[in-house]
Amino acid sequence: MLFKYIQAVSCLAVTCTANSTPHPTSALEYSSSAYIEYSTVPGFFLQDDNATDPGTFDYTATNFGLINRTYPTDNQCSDSFTQWQKFKHYVTTLNIRSGKDVDYKVVFLGNHGEGYHNLAESYYGTPAWNCYWSIRDGNGTSVWADAKITPNGAAQAQKAADFWASRIALQKIPLPQSYYVSPLTRCLQTANITFSQLPLSRTHPFVPTVKELFREGISGHTCDRRGNRTYIHDAFPRYQIEAGFSEEDLLFKPLEGEVPTDQDIRSKTVLDDVFGSDGHTWISVTSHSGEIASILRVFGHRTFSLNTGAVIPVLVKAETVSGTPASTATVPYTTISTCSTQPPLPTATI
Repeated sequence: MLFKYIQAVSCLAVTCTANSTPHPTSALEYSSSAYIEYSTVPGFFLQDDNATDPGTFDYTATNFGLINRTYPTDNQCSDSFTQWQKFKHYVTTLNIRSGKDVDYKVVFLGNHGEGYHNLAESYYGTPAWNCYWSIRDGNGTSVWADAKITPNGAAQAQKAADFWASRIALQKIPLPQSYYVSPLTRCLQTANITFSQLPLSRTHPFVPTVKELFREGISGHTCDRRGNRTYIHDAFPRYQIEAGFSEEDLLFKPLEGEVPTDQDIRSKTVLDDVFGSDGHTWISVTSHSGEIASILRVFGHRTFSLNTGAVIPVLVKAETVSGTPASTATVPYTTISTCSTQPPLPTATI
C-alpha cells in the first residue's frame, strides 16, 4: 500500500507532518474520504504545446516558455505591466475566484546541473553504465555515488541564476515563495548556485526544504543513494530538512529499483504534502529528470524531457474531490539487470 513509503521516512505525508505550518493563504484540506486531483492548465507556456520540441527548447530564449498573449484580467493591469506581471495577476485572480477546494500554483521544476554520473554514462555508454558501472561508487578516478555536479553542471546552474536575475530585472517575474529540493547532493548544490545570490524578497528568502520523496527514481544505481541526514545538515546548514527525515537512506536498495507506477505514487505523495500544507502560489522544486517526468505525469502534463540544468514552470490546478484515488497499491522493487564482467574500457579514463 502507499503508506509503506510514508512509514519508511517516518510520516512524510501531509496528514502526518507535525511541523507543516499553513501560510497566510489557505492550503488545500482533505481527509481520508477525499483526495487531491491534479491537472495542468494549458495555453500559457510553450512547453504545454505538443508543437514544442523538448529537444530544442531553450528556456532562456523563451522567457521560461511564457507565451505572449492577453488574459481576461488585462483590463485591471497597468499598461506598463510585463508579460509575467500580467500572468501573475491572472493567476492571483484564479485563486481569488476559485472555491476552497481548488488551488492554482505555478511550479518551477528545475533539473540539477550535470553530475559526474551523467559524465560517466556518456563516457562508458548507457548499456555498460547500466549493467556494470552504475552499481559501483566510482572508477578510481571519478566518484558518482550520490553524485556531485561537474564544473559544467555548476555553469548550467549559474546560467539558471543569471536568467532568473534577468527576469527579475526586466520582467519583474514573481519570485518563488517556497523552495523544495531533492536530498541528493547534485540538487542541493544546483539549488544553492541558482538561488542563493539572487535579490530575493526578505519575506521569502532562499531557505529550501529538503524532501525525501522529491529524489530521483530509486534505481539501484549508487548515484541515486543519498547521503545521511548529518552530512546534508552539515554541508548545507541553511537548508531545512523536513520532519521525520531518517539519518540513513531507507529507500535505496542495492541492485533493486522501483517501477514507474510506484514512483508516480511517491511523487503524488510528496505533491499532496506540498499542496496540502503550503498556501503559497509560486513554488520552486529542484529535482531530477526522471522525477520531474514523474511529477509531470501526476500533473497530467504532456511528456517533456528536461536537459541537465533546465527549468520549466507549470500552471497546476489542484482540486480536492470526494472519494479515493483509483489505485494507491504498489509493487515490490524489481531486481535490476547487471553484468559480472567488466565491459571493454575506453583508452582513457574520465
